[in-house]
Amino acid sequence: MPLTPETLPRHELVGLDVEVVAASSVDAVGISGRVVGETTRTLAVEGEHRVWHVPKDTATFAFALPDGPTVRVDGDRLVARPARRTETAGDSQWR
Repeated sequence: MPLTPETLPRHELVGLDVEVVAASSVDAVGISGRVVGETTRTLAVEGEHRVWHVPKDTATFAFALPDGPTVRVDGDRLVARPARRTETAGDSQWR
């Protein structure tokens, strides 16, 4: 399945450039860098000098796709184990 704005929530996020565009914590807004890790509830974003762990459920992210467009995704859509969210078979709410 190709990486498109519609399929982004079902793809691997590690390696994508991201920016936090809205969050319940004003300190998290503006964090940007490359996604270097992901857990069920957080994204690890590597900036210039550190790695931030941003809660998915309280933030809105803007992901830069490799072919150019930027896609805004509500973090609630990303809350799941990465392997479960990206699976293509079986009984999954992400299909």
